[in-house]
Amino acid sequence: MPPHPDLAAFLAPPDPAVLPLPPAAHPTEGVRLLRAVPYAVRDGSRPLELDLWLPEEPAGGPLPVLVFVHGGAWRTGLRDDPGPRLRAWRPHPFARLARAGFAVVCPDYRLSGEAVFPAQLDDLTRMLDWLGARGAELGLAADRVVAWGESAGGHLAALLALTAGPAIRGCVVWYGAGDLAAAPPHTPEAALIGAPAADAPERARAASPVARVTAGAPPFLILHGTRDTVIPAAQGRALASALREAGAEADFRPVPGADHLWIGAAEEDVAGCFTATLEFARSAVSPRAMADTVR
Repeated sequence: MPPHPDLAAFLAPPDPAVLPLPPAAHPTEGVRLLRAVPYAVRDGSRPLELDLWLPEEPAGGPLPVLVFVHGGAWRTGLRDDPGPRLRAWRPHPFARLARAGFAVVCPDYRLSGEAVFPAQLDDLTRMLDWLGARGAELGLAADRVVAWGESAGGHLAALLALTAGPAIRGCVVWYGAGDLAAAPPHTPEAALIGAPAADAPERARAASPVARVTAGAPPFLILHGTRDTVIPAAQGRALASALREAGAEADFRPVPGADHLWIGAAEEDVAGCFTATLEFARSAVSPRAMADTVR
């Protein structure tokens, strides 16, 4: 018996661009949180979700968007985890950013045990498409986005900013990798690209932000600990240098005495990194910055 002609349509996964949104939670005064919103349903993979932090009463006009990409060596992590030094902050760091007038988007992406690069960048690009499709409904300015990530998420945020086009107005990288061209075997970098860099040089290059830099790159703020034993500060410095050499803006700020994840940094230095991130994001989406981009 042949299948019913409408069967294929019924078996197709639902389109996240039209799915009902979950009810909002209120984790702290003045903030709404839409948790676990599906943004992509891929064949053979788990649905990908995002959390969306919003001010309870927006000041007026569409909200600029801050996309936070979580870390975890590309193989683990939670989308709403800003790192161990900020985890216990109350209010939550993302609630503070929402109170400051941003919509904060925290997306899932496929981990290296699920798919190799460029799956992770493809997922984040799909997330931007979802923002474009639902931005008006949610009161978001999908063309005023700042990408921000820590560790593996900083690397992916940089790649997103360098490949996604003019909707990304700026990028903040916290202790992220800039160059995977020398990734040895049995490392998180090799797991991400599916092989040691020597065996997959083109994929390693494609996964390296330093190789994606152009004069049209948005402004970058790169924060890196001077004693990082996981991703040396030289990686952040090299990305900043590549951006400047291409004619783009890059502000590299070393954090004295800090290891990876801001371990060893003074509390005031960690708070300063957060404040610098907020100030940079505000500047990147300001009307003046957007006018300069148009010119």
